[in-house]
Amino acid sequence: MTQAPIFDAIVIGSGITGGWAAKELTERGLKVLLLERGRSIEHRSGYRTESLAPWQLPFHGQGNASLWRQNHAIQSQSGQLDEWNQDYWVNDREHPYESSGSTPFRWYRGYHLGGRSLMWGRQCYRWSDLDFSANARDGYGVDWPLRYADLAPWYDHVEKFIGVSGMREGLPQLPDGQFQPPMALNAVEEHVKHSIESTFPDRRLTIGRTANLTEAKPELGRTACQYRNICARGCSFGAYFSTQSATLPAARATGNLTLLTDTLAEGLDFDAGRRRVQAVRTFNTRTKQRQAYSARMVFLCAGSFNSVALLLRSSSESFPAGLGNTHGVLGHYVMDHAQTVGAVALMPGFEQHGYYGNRPTGIVIPRFRNIGAADGEFTRGYSFQGGAYRAGWTRGVAQPGIGEAFKSSLRGPGGWKFVLTSFVECLPRAENHLTLDPVRTDRDGAPMLRIQFEFGDNEGRALADAAEQATTMLKAAGGQVVFSSTKPNAGGSSIHEMGGARMGQDPGQSMLNQFNQMHAVRNVFVTDGAAMASSACQNPSLTYMALTARAADAAVGMLRESSL
Repeated sequence: MTQAPIFDAIVIGSGITGGWAAKELTERGLKVLLLERGRSIEHRSGYRTESLAPWQLPFHGQGNASLWRQNHAIQSQSGQLDEWNQDYWVNDREHPYESSGSTPFRWYRGYHLGGRSLMWGRQCYRWSDLDFSANARDGYGVDWPLRYADLAPWYDHVEKFIGVSGMREGLPQLPDGQFQPPMALNAVEEHVKHSIESTFPDRRLTIGRTANLTEAKPELGRTACQYRNICARGCSFGAYFSTQSATLPAARATGNLTLLTDTLAEGLDFDAGRRRVQAVRTFNTRTKQRQAYSARMVFLCAGSFNSVALLLRSSSESFPAGLGNTHGVLGHYVMDHAQTVGAVALMPGFEQHGYYGNRPTGIVIPRFRNIGAADGEFTRGYSFQGGAYRAGWTRGVAQPGIGEAFKSSLRGPGGWKFVLTSFVECLPRAENHLTLDPVRTDRDGAPMLRIQFEFGDNEGRALADAAEQATTMLKAAGGQVVFSSTKPNAGGSSIHEMGGARMGQDPGQSMLNQFNQMHAVRNVFVTDGAAMASSACQNPSLTYMALTARAADAAVGMLRESSL
C-alpha cells in the first residue's frame, strides 16, 4: 500500500452531507480530498435517460422485471426505482446485507457521485426546540448537545444556497425558513386546507417545503423548476438541489478540491500516541489497488449506516469495538420514520378543476399532537404528507372494461383523490442496532452489515391515532375514505435511516459532541444521519446539511487554533 500526499481534510462520501462538507471546507481555504466509492456521474452529461420518452426505452418505462428480481430485489420495492433511474440504485446482489426483526429492513442506497442527492424527495423542514429537547423531556435517548438557536443561522445559510420554496406559517413546531416563493396548491388541496383549518384550529395544511427552485439562481447556473417531476433522473436545469448541481461546482471553483470516485474507504487508522486518525485506507473498486491518504481531519459523510459500518471496521488495539467506541454505543439507537398511508379519499364535486404540469412536491400537515400538554396516547408526534391528484389513462389497468367506449373514457382525467401519508417519530432504542458479519462480505470485500430493527408499541399507537385523524379530516372535507392503514411499512421505507453514532453531551453515552466531533478522536467529524440522537417526524436532510455546515465552520476554527 502506497502513501499519498497529505491533505487538510478528507471527506468520505459525496452525497448531501459530503457535498456540503467539501464546499464549506474548500471555501475556507482547505485542501480537501473527496472520496466516493461509486462511479462518477457528471452534471448534465451524466443524466443519460433524463429526456427519454417511454418508447425510447427497451421496456417502455416499465423496466425489466427479471433484471430487477435478480439485481434490485430490495431497491425495486422503494417505489422510486424505475427504468430511467435504475442505474442509480445499488445492485442488491453485489451489495447484500442481513436484516432481522419482525419485518425485514429495506436499505435503499445509491453508490455513485452525488449519492442519494440525485434521487431524494427534496422535502426540507427545520426542526424546533420541541424536537431538540424531546430526549431530555421524556427520557428516551440522550439529550441533544445543542438547541434550535444553535442551528438556526446554519439553517439560514443552507436554505439560501440550495433554494427552498415554501410558505411561511408561523408555527413554533415547524420554524419558517429562508423561502423562495411557494408552489401553488390545487383546487382540492385549497378546499381541504380551508376545511381542516376552520374545523381544527390547531392544525395547518401547507405546501411542501421543497429544494426545487421557483426562482432561478443564474449565478450558480441553476434554472427555475420546469414542473416535469422527473427529478430522480437528474436535472440538467439544476432546478433541484443535488451535489452535482450545487455543492460540487462550488467546491471545484475554489481550486482546492481533489475528487476520487470508485474509491471505497476501507478503514480509518488510529494513532494511539497522538489520539488522532492518521490515515484513511482505500480500495479502488476498478483497479483493485489499495492506497492510504492522510489529512489533518476527516469528515465522515458516507450515509448513516455506511458511516457506522466504517467506524465499526476501523477497530484497533485502542478501540477493539470500533473507532471511538469506548462504551458500546456505536451502532445502537438507529431509527427510521414509521410510515404508512393514513387515509385515501375520493373527493367528488371538483370534476371541473384540473392543473397544469407535474408539481414536484405535495402538501404537509405539520405535527399537532403533544405540542404543549400531552393529548395523545403515545409519546412525541407525527405529521402528514400527500396531496390531491387526478389519475391519468393508466388508471384503466386496474379497472374492468373493454372496447371503444372504455378506451374513450380513459382519454380524460379520472376523479380526484386525496392521500395522506403518516410519518411517525421513531424513538431511539438500544435494541435497534447495526453489527458487522464476521465472515461474509460485499462485492468490494467490505464486511456485510447486519441490521436489527423493528418499530415499537409507541409507533403503533401513534400510527393508529394518525389513521383516525386522517380519516376524520378528510371526511370533514367531504371526502369518501376508501382506505386507511395503521400498520407501518417496513423499516427503511421512509429512506430516513439515522442514528448509530449519536450526538450527546455525555461521552459515556454518545459518540459525538455539539460540533459532530468524536469525543474520543478529536480530528474525526461525523455529520450525516448517523449523528442523529432522535428522529423527530420531519424529513431530516435539511438538518443534516445545517449540522455539516456548522461542523465545518467549527473544525476550521479548531484547525487554525491548533486544537485538533
